[in-house]
Amino acid sequence: MARFEKDFLIGSAVAAFQVEGNNMNSDTWVEEQLPHSEYEERSMDAVDHYHHCEEDIRMMAEAGLNAFRFSIEWARVQPAPDRWDEREIQHYKDVIACCERYQITPVVTMFHFTSPIWLIQKGGWENPDVVSYFAAYCKKMAEELGDHLTYVCTINEANMRMQIKEILKEISVKVGTEARRRDEEKDTLQIGLNLDKPDPNLAEKEKSKAFGLTWPEHANVFVSPCTDEGDLLVMKAHQAAKEAMLAVNPNLKIGITLTVHDVQVVPGGEKKAAEEWDMEFLHYLPYLKDDDFIGVQCYTRRRVDKNGTMPPEKGVPLTQMGYEEWPEAIGGAVRRVAKSYHGNILITENGIGTADDRVRIRFIDKATTSVKQCMEEGIPVKGYMYWSLLDNYEWQKGFSMTFGLIGVDRAAQTRHVKPSLAFLGSLHKR
Repeated sequence: MARFEKDFLIGSAVAAFQVEGNNMNSDTWVEEQLPHSEYEERSMDAVDHYHHCEEDIRMMAEAGLNAFRFSIEWARVQPAPDRWDEREIQHYKDVIACCERYQITPVVTMFHFTSPIWLIQKGGWENPDVVSYFAAYCKKMAEELGDHLTYVCTINEANMRMQIKEILKEISVKVGTEARRRDEEKDTLQIGLNLDKPDPNLAEKEKSKAFGLTWPEHANVFVSPCTDEGDLLVMKAHQAAKEAMLAVNPNLKIGITLTVHDVQVVPGGEKKAAEEWDMEFLHYLPYLKDDDFIGVQCYTRRRVDKNGTMPPEKGVPLTQMGYEEWPEAIGGAVRRVAKSYHGNILITENGIGTADDRVRIRFIDKATTSVKQCMEEGIPVKGYMYWSLLDNYEWQKGFSMTFGLIGVDRAAQTRHVKPSLAFLGSLHKR
């Protein structure tokens, strides 16, 4: 078992939409209601973290965790372009104050996949104005919360849109065994999406109508394929938000999070692996070089041969999400990131969807051991945040994926702590 110094951040993570419940001004809420929605369930009250946040934070502290990564729901605090909801802003102030009371370091994410409805009506993440809209929102949050913050992540998995685009492009190749191979690539996408649509245009038409757009105008939500220009807009939004927040509070430590894999090259796959790593990580580097840290998010490996991503290896167990159970992937991903990014690294997400908490404990043990080995090699890893604190709403997969250190009976919204929470909290040196 790896042991870490007291100042190393050991925590867990959540995303507002997945845990709070009733985020009715958010784009995902609209998508959930559609007749041909890709979402298997509606989020509804989710796990009601909105009203149980102190209980959840207290359980973390009692277990020995010292960090909590959570997001602010943009649509809650800015439900209209010209309106700020002071009651909702106060809610997030209360969450941060609760962290302080329990000596938990808040790691705040400004944007975790869900956007205000009004933003999508204005063109969403393909409209260049998203840069100024996002910067204004982040500036307001820095003014309201900034004196109580240290670590801020601007955008969660800023490369997710490009990964969705590339995977959709690959699985559209429908030729014999290659079709099956490409179809399996979707299981390396580290988010709960349903990409098998019998009539993809039907869902897209419904989305457009729901947001008041005229087909073929697309509802450019964040969790959708992007254009090359849209990919760049995310980076511009990050940089503008960072500049706006630092103007308010220059003491903030600001970074971004990227979803990456432990890319493992099978002989003959060197060229393909280099192309995939450039798509996944390298082409973003010029926009991150002055950041205070990078948030690395990794759940599994990606084996690459001359044809691209390979299917899961026979004999390797799969998680509930359908990808390989490979806890050492986080160490491999950190090493690969550190070859090009020479600043501080926060592991902002790493975890496993499983119904067996013994498997979760073994996963955390192996994953954190690989992180410790990276640190012993001189890589400046400053924290490890397990995904997730609670069994929650895994986007289009609904509530069927159980990543949590804490289980939830959603009928009564009662919590039950799993042994894995105490195990994670025991990793600090005594």
